[in-house]
Amino acid sequence: MSVAARDSTKSNIFKSMKDITFEQTISHQCGVTMNDSVEARAIAEFMDQDPKVTVTYNPALIRIDGEGKLIFKMDEISEFLGKEMTAEMFEVNTSTHYGRMVRVDDNTVILFGDMEEVMEYI
Repeated sequence: MSVAARDSTKSNIFKSMKDITFEQTISHQCGVTMNDSVEARAIAEFMDQDPKVTVTYNPALIRIDGEGKLIFKMDEISEFLGKEMTAEMFEVNTSTHYGRMVRVDDNTVILFGDMEEVMEYI
């Protein structure tokens, strides 16, 4: 396991309720929560290479958040993991998500935070 993946200097999306301000705005954020597993850790470490992605580790869950869209390429994740990752395996590891999830093909799963951008897929 990579020590950098648990670097506490990176931002954390979770805040105390006293620090939250509720606004009537659209954030264009999207994300996925995964059950902690070998595959989920590899996906998180791979996605954490993107500076626009925030990965948060919790005791049993890993949260991957982004702005606009998150693109999960199974072939790239497979290479990083060292064994095959399929879109089905990705979905099994996914506990929940927010944003619109689109499985483009057998290799690509995209989470959209911007609902205008997802229109070409629905």
